[in-house]
Amino acid sequence: MPRYDYTCDANGETIEVRHSISEKVLTWGDLCLRADRETGTTDGMTPVRKIITSPPMANTPKGDSWLKNQGFTKLVKRSDGTYENVTRTGTEKRFLDPKDPSSQPHLNKKISD
Repeated sequence: MPRYDYTCDANGETIEVRHSISEKVLTWGDLCLRADRETGTTDGMTPVRKIITSPPMANTPKGDSWLKNQGFTKLVKRSDGTYENVTRTGTEKRFLDPKDPSSQPHLNKKISD
């Protein structure tokens, strides 16, 4: 379940809660209920607002070798319209040819049940 940070401008507190994406948290009372805490001296009807943050490490770029080690396949379109498999392993071909099935990535070797 996703985590969200909410802040209350009236008391200056920020609380992290988990809830489904379809749920709405609009008031301090709703927020405290989901966080399993008392509202304290702040009125339960006081509005709160969601703080938009990026997840940790979300904007840290990952290199081709990291993707390859994780079992991903990365295809890069080149200027001539061909695709290069920059994470190829073993016997995989470097460039994909739609007419040659042997040039397709070996996904069956990378995906396990």
